[in-house]
Amino acid sequence: MADACVIGVDLGGTKLLAGTVDAELRVHHRAYRLSRRDAVLETIVEAVQEAREAARGEVLAVGVGVPCLVTPGSGVAMACNHFPLVDVPLRDLLAERLGLPVVVDNDGTAALVAEWRYGAAREAGNALMLTIGTGIGGGILAGGHVVRGASGAAGELGHIVIDESGPPCPGNCPNHGCLEAFVSGSALAIEGRARAEAQPESGLGRAVAAGREITGPLVTELAHDGDDAARAAVAVLGRRLGVGLTGLINVFNPEVVVVGGGLVAAGELLLEPARAVVAARALVPARDQVRIVVARFGDESGMLGAAALAFEVAGELESIG
Repeated sequence: MADACVIGVDLGGTKLLAGTVDAELRVHHRAYRLSRRDAVLETIVEAVQEAREAARGEVLAVGVGVPCLVTPGSGVAMACNHFPLVDVPLRDLLAERLGLPVVVDNDGTAALVAEWRYGAAREAGNALMLTIGTGIGGGILAGGHVVRGASGAAGELGHIVIDESGPPCPGNCPNHGCLEAFVSGSALAIEGRARAEAQPESGLGRAVAAGREITGPLVTELAHDGDDAARAAVAVLGRRLGVGLTGLINVFNPEVVVVGGGLVAAGELLLEPARAVVAARALVPARDQVRIVVARFGDESGMLGAAALAFEVAGELESIG
């Protein structure tokens, strides 16, 4: 059992990451796939099989974080904003195909578990987790307990409304002006393209002239390189994030807000403007108590949290056996 491990899976709106993880949360192999709306189960199974083949020892269990509302305990995906998963018994279907114990939870909740137990929110009793990528995943810790709500639907922090007249929320959300519509990888690309058009002499403008596609990662890269237009685009998203965080901090009074996901690659260029908005708009004493920090595990928090949940399941099964 010395080399025993689990496999953690993080299913995102754009890509999937599966990792072979040992009991010290070290990742020994990573399997990447593009997310496919028409083949969600198949993509997860393929990635897990690759990770399993790379394992040095016995694989005890599989943990899967999905961007869905998940029924606690049963692993049923009740609804999903980015995939056609409605009342799908993911846990049971995956366990049958993989021949391993499987635990399924919301991806934002899984990321919260990793950061709370081992990362940037360690020892906190009240914390929020936001994972910002294709959309925004969320997790809530209150009084030392993960909050899942009456039916597992809590934690949809990306769907708080910051502009009732804003654009339609992406995916299956029926709302307008959600935080997710304003702060995401695609939102950064949109802002970057607008800046490139307005400032053709900028790094973003030159990238367009050279035929490059303006994506969130490219805007982030140019921002870190010092391009003023790219930095301004990231700052706009940071201020929007700050508006959303202000409402969340006023409601939950967390000790720490952890920001992860792909967009966290922008680091302080994103978080400093967010902190400035919170400092100006949130209520005391919450605004003076909260820390807004980058996730220790970056965009791998969800995968590692899913792995931690898998170790829990393996431990329970071992004790029963």
